[in-house]
Order: sequence, then structure tokens, then C-alpha cells
Amino acid sequence: MKAIVVTDQSAGTAGMTLTERPAPSAAINDVIVEVHASGFVPTETDWPSTWTDRRGLDRTPSIPGHELAGVVSALGYGTTGLSVGQRVFGLTDWHRDGTLAEYVAVEARNLAPLPGDVDFSVGASLPISGLTAWQGLFDHGRLRAGQSVLVHGAAGAVGTMVTQLAREFGAYVIGTGRTGDRQKALDFGAQEFVDLQSDMLADIGGVDLVFDLIGGDIQKQSAPLIRTGGTLVSVVGPVESRPADGSAVDFVVESDRAQLSQIVQRVRDGRLRTNIGTVAALDDAVAALNPTERIKGKTIIAVRR
Repeated sequence: MKAIVVTDQSAGTAGMTLTERPAPSAAINDVIVEVHASGFVPTETDWPSTWTDRRGLDRTPSIPGHELAGVVSALGYGTTGLSVGQRVFGLTDWHRDGTLAEYVAVEARNLAPLPGDVDFSVGASLPISGLTAWQGLFDHGRLRAGQSVLVHGAAGAVGTMVTQLAREFGAYVIGTGRTGDRQKALDFGAQEFVDLQSDMLADIGGVDLVFDLIGGDIQKQSAPLIRTGGTLVSVVGPVESRPADGSAVDFVVESDRAQLSQIVQRVRDGRLRTNIGTVAALDDAVAALNPTERIKGKTIIAVRR
């Protein structure tokens, strides 16, 4: 099968190559999915799991990509809940070969049915962005109606999901980003926008929840803004600056079939819009994943058209 592989950690995405790899086989409780579309997170080449297995042993050449939408083509021994020919989408294991390939082996529990009226590219754009937003807001941030949420990176693939879900559940959303991000953040539902290149974060006053997708100095400036009992939620690593009278949590997103189903239903009924930037064919994936300009929205690789 055709696949994108990485072999050199120091080269990052620039070291990606399109090559032929053996097709995967299904282990117990696995399915093989014929990949139609794959999502990719640019920071994947910084993740230890891209390069080593759970024992810390080198696993290169490895296939990156952990989001997919496609069709089940085979079932492993003991696999239940899915069937051959079924449309699915989901999030694959961090330590296994991923989805920038024509086929991938996935634990069945990490997949959810993809309704026939949802395009494969849309399905592949949802798992990391949607689940990160859902889990950060509700599982870790414990968002309640009437609270205020500060979303750093509000115009990005995750940030636009955070904004829309927070608004749906009755929060007041303040987005942040660069100057050119203002209109996009507002279009996806932010009620205010803070330009991190010219505005002062301190001027917004207190908030109940900070959803941090940036880290660094922005996180340090955000901690004092959190009201008593509020929460700072981070997906960029351990929290360095904790709120004085609130809590802080960092987390790694996990696959969840029920949450995926909730997310895709919102797409179907118009409550949730995806933020797809570039869609490229697998043959053009290396160039698409090494853009010369700033990425705007989610990059999707259409493995099959």
C-alpha cells in the first residue's frame, strides 16, 4: 500500500516520504479500515510516540496521522460492534502506525459509525479537534451555562470547535489570536476577540475557564485572570502557571465512541461546523504537510477520492 513515513526525528515533517509499505493485519479486537481521508496534527513529529513504542524502542519507519474516516475492510478475531463495509471515523492509537496510508489497523473501540450524509473529509477533521474541545470543556473544565471561557487560538481547528461547543452550552466566549484571526474567530461564534499582537489580556477582567492551545507567556498571563473556583485547561503540556484560587489541568485527548457520535450528530444538524483548510491527495501530502505559508484550518489528506 502507499503510505507516508517518517524516519528522522530531527527532520520533522520535512523528512516525510511517500513510499510503499506492507498492508497491516488485524490483531485481536482490531479492524482494518480502507482509509478515505486522514487528518494530521503538525506537532506529531514532536511526540515521542511517533518514534518509539510503549517500551521506548525505536519503531521507525513509522506512519503518522491519527484521525481517519473510511470503510471497514476486515475484522480481527473477536471484534464486535462493527461490520465489513461500514463507514467509520475515529482516533487511532498514538503508538501504532497511523492513517496517512491506504489502510490502517485500529482497535474497534476507537471508531464510531460515520453517517452516510457526512463526507469523509469532514469525518477525518473531527476526531482530535472535536474530542479535544469536548473533553477539555466538559470532562476537565466542567463548563456550566452562564460561565465565561477564554479560548486561546480561537481561529484554529481546535479553537473553533471549543468556541462553538461552549456557545451551544450557554457560555460567553472570548477568543484570542493574531490580528488576521479576528474575523474567523468571530464567525465561529466568539463574542469578543483579543488580538495577542496588540491588545492586553489583563483588560478582559476575570473568566471562569481558560482553554489554552498556545502555552508559554500567554498561559502565564492567563492564570491571574481565572476567577475563584475557575479552571485553566491546557493541551500543550504541564501547566507552568497555576491560578491562585482555581485549578489547572493538562490532558491528552482520548478516543470515545459516544462523544464522537455526539460530535458528528451536531455536524449533521448544523450546530457544529468544521474548520478545514487544505485538502490534498495522498500523492501531494508531503508538500501539503510542509506548507510555505501559515496553516489556516485543518489539513486533510484525501487518500481516496
